[in-house]
Amino acid sequence: MNSSFSATASVTPELARLIEARHHDPFSVLGRHHEHGEDIVRVFLPGAVTARIEDGPELRRLGDTDVFQASVQDWDIPLHYSVVWTDAEGTEHRHVDPYTFMPQIPDFDLYLFGTGKHWHIYRILGARLHTVDGIEGTLFAVWAPNAERVSVVGDFNQWDGRRHPMRCRYDAGVWELFIPGLGEGTLYKFEIRNRRTGHVFLKTDPYGRFFELRPKTAAIVVRDGAYEWHDQDWLRRRQRWDWQHTPMSVYEVHLGSWRRAEDGGFLDYRELARQLVAYVKEQGFTHIELLPITEHPLDASWGYQTTGYYAPTSRFGKPDDFRWFVDHCHQNGIGVILDWVPAHFPKDAWALAWFDGEPLYEHADPRRGEHRDWGTLIYDYGRNEVRNFLLGSAMFWLEEFHIDGLRVDAVASMLYLDYSREPGDWVPNKYGGNENLEAIDFLRELNSVTQEQHPGAIVIAEESTAWPQVTRPPWIGGLGFAMKWNMGWMHDTLAYFRQDPIYRKYHHDQLTFGLLYAFTENFVLPFSHDEVVHGKGSMIGKMPGDEWQRFANLRLLYTYMLTYPGKKLLFMGNEFAQPAEWNFDIELEWHLLQYPLHKGVQTLLADLNRLYRHHPELHRYDFDSRGFEWIDCHDSAQSILSYLRKSDDDFLLVALNFTPVPRHDYRLGVPEPGVYQEIFNSDSLYYGGSNVGNGWIEAETIPWMGRPYSISITLPPLAGIVLCRQSGK
Repeated sequence: MNSSFSATASVTPELARLIEARHHDPFSVLGRHHEHGEDIVRVFLPGAVTARIEDGPELRRLGDTDVFQASVQDWDIPLHYSVVWTDAEGTEHRHVDPYTFMPQIPDFDLYLFGTGKHWHIYRILGARLHTVDGIEGTLFAVWAPNAERVSVVGDFNQWDGRRHPMRCRYDAGVWELFIPGLGEGTLYKFEIRNRRTGHVFLKTDPYGRFFELRPKTAAIVVRDGAYEWHDQDWLRRRQRWDWQHTPMSVYEVHLGSWRRAEDGGFLDYRELARQLVAYVKEQGFTHIELLPITEHPLDASWGYQTTGYYAPTSRFGKPDDFRWFVDHCHQNGIGVILDWVPAHFPKDAWALAWFDGEPLYEHADPRRGEHRDWGTLIYDYGRNEVRNFLLGSAMFWLEEFHIDGLRVDAVASMLYLDYSREPGDWVPNKYGGNENLEAIDFLRELNSVTQEQHPGAIVIAEESTAWPQVTRPPWIGGLGFAMKWNMGWMHDTLAYFRQDPIYRKYHHDQLTFGLLYAFTENFVLPFSHDEVVHGKGSMIGKMPGDEWQRFANLRLLYTYMLTYPGKKLLFMGNEFAQPAEWNFDIELEWHLLQYPLHKGVQTLLADLNRLYRHHPELHRYDFDSRGFEWIDCHDSAQSILSYLRKSDDDFLLVALNFTPVPRHDYRLGVPEPGVYQEIFNSDSLYYGGSNVGNGWIEAETIPWMGRPYSISITLPPLAGIVLCRQSGK
């Protein structure tokens, strides 16, 4: 049996490139080939002392290299043969040769990726368990068009980039390699050599599904599709969800600081779900919104500097643990919204930045590719593969984790080329304007695709400017979001409430101005985490006056919010008036609930949520002027507002007193005769108030405020009341 070929062959330039770890096509050299009239097998085994083909010939070392080869002309070896080799310690190793396998990614998938239209690209790129010809292993794939060589590295090959170089799919710039025998739990990264400079980079997987706990950064192979979901009823209902006309009250949560374990460490996803769902149901919220749980290296970024767009953070457990979290929420009637950050990404050298040795995911020009304020990089939305990466991430969370919606962070920074930039530090678009045309196209596509593929799932914009038609369909010129945070209302409202009540009459328009544009978009009213950090003070800390007045003001603020048109969002801790600013490093100050005033605010919020949910007048037309009508918006002298909230066949009357002076015998015009009952009063003793209020009030035939009937009521100090007309009374 002739194996002399290996003894006489020389080191060709092709082999030299392989040995030097700079070969772009290792399959052209390694594996089984017909050369010089013979069938040969060639392997590259750094660190090997001896090598052979199982049930085949010995493999002879080529000179003083780590290349081993032999003629198999007269041997009957399988297509996917195994190599057996020993190291310097005499330990024997065995593996099926990866270089015996054909390309595994279909050309059509690569074509779709290249056009930016592969909505399920996460099933192609990254690492996934895979079986070829009955042989189990892991298929690795990564996009790196500027690479000369890409290798898979990990514990399984001592992180040696020479051992598992990948096959390049040239037109797509995608590299792939199926490695038999690697399974769930394998740690890995990609070692990339830039073809222009020769520099070598060690990068984590952009499509990684699970990562080591920070500060470690390797990706971990996980098994997909093993979790057994139990939320089918929820998903069926969600497909028919009429979100425009149903209540939506969102509890915004940072999982790492909502509650902690007794030792100060993190709770896991499952324990968080048990405690959080029970609390949210008790408080009457409809949804939980999570600050980003996409993997991120820095706790202090709160998740907004994401490195793992396809991985729930390992701080709280494994991906299936997070699936259990969402499943548990759904089984208890609670929706889950995820903060998602396609606006920028951090500069960490092991992640997306200069991924293959050159700007790839980011713009090369720092005037377009860098956020000066945040020290982060901006995605190149004009590049198909980058856009596909982000669209695939959105689809991944909606599909693989059954997320009910995405809240897109920092949309304004995406829309404007001159966002937070000095003159001369930005590049106009092709028409000379400051609009980021590529980002606009991306956002429209994001909203169109997600709505088409996942009916009932919503995408919400955090957008702080007057950009028109953010929540209108793309086909009429809009961006296509379901909803938008009403940042103008939030800023005006908080500015008003900071005023001493004696001066509020001079700022009355800060409360009334918002109704001029309240129905131009589908608005969410947010008191979010951004309002209780960085020296802004807590919600209770913003309120003026002595202790009683501060708590009364906060109760009034929440009454105003829950009765005003728009969906609602409140950050954790605000519901019980935590006095300190939010600290991401510790849990909320739950001990405060032993004090009546804090407990009173919490009870008030729960009652307001139930009022909002159970009365269609408060939510049926959140986005439509049919749901709102002023009774009186002009009483600035007494700092009083009154309005109707309406459904198709009924109404509620809301009256708000923004001063600490009780208003007795205050007359309001009403649209209908009959008896009116006070069904909510933020000054109730149950909430820590002074218990000034009303019982049953008979409407009188006294024309007032342009209406044929009126009622005389008592308005409690720094409080709001809600009245309901009783039919048949």
